Amino acid sequence: MTADADFVEVELEVDFHSIDQTGYLWTRLSDARDPSIIKPGAVLVIADGEALAMGRIVDLFDVDGKTFVHVDVLPGAVDDYIDYADRYAHASH
Repeated sequence: MTADADFVEVELEVDFHSIDQTGYLWTRLSDARDPSIIKPGAVLVIADGEALAMGRIVDLFDVDGKTFVHVDVLPGAVDDYIDYADRYAHASH
């Protein structure tokens, strides 16, 4: 299986070049497909255009009344995480 932005639900749009002094990516909470799931510790699919990755939400922070998100890009391919989740789901039934 190869992850493709057309077939994988992207939860958060990011710019992979937007790294601040913390060393993490940052993006606007408003760039989330469903902002209610963006919580510290959540692991989800992130994308910069067609480029996909897995990310872990580090924290949320406010600047001038707008909420932003720090994201840690996780190692490995999105496919690996999807395959693992599929195997886990099938094994638990």
